[in-house]
Amino acid sequence: MSTRGLPVWPWTGAEAAALPAPERLMLDGLRVWRAAEAPLPALRLLLAAEDAAVAATPLDALLRVAPIQACAPLCPRVNPDEAALLLACAMAQRGARSEALAALLRLLPLPAAYAAMPAAIHLGAALRGAGLLLRNPIREALRPRPAARG
Repeated sequence: MSTRGLPVWPWTGAEAAALPAPERLMLDGLRVWRAAEAPLPALRLLLAAEDAAVAATPLDALLRVAPIQACAPLCPRVNPDEAALLLACAMAQRGARSEALAALLRLLPLPAAYAAMPAAIHLGAALRGAGLLLRNPIREALRPRPAARG
């Protein structure tokens, strides 16, 4: 079996500190949510620091529907589940619902993925309202790379 051409999913294995600010905030949010005894207040406190407290409720709803394996809050790398959820939220925020659903299907069975879509859409809208636009990693991956000089 050939492995040539299999995708490297965006953000998988990336350094958490090197993520763009909106993605880093989301990553911190899902890690804090997973580690906290009272997840919603912990999320509100974290997101309020970036004037995005309005995103706490939809992120809480998403994480309740889509339980993922999140790393500890200070883990230096993004794990595959976290990366898939970041991708799903970025696609939902941009209105690419099919792509968002596909990313959620990497984590969840079909009924649960469908159930997670409204929360992902509301989260994207809340983050956009707070001025936080998640990047489109698929578009960036499809851009032609400059030819090497030399």
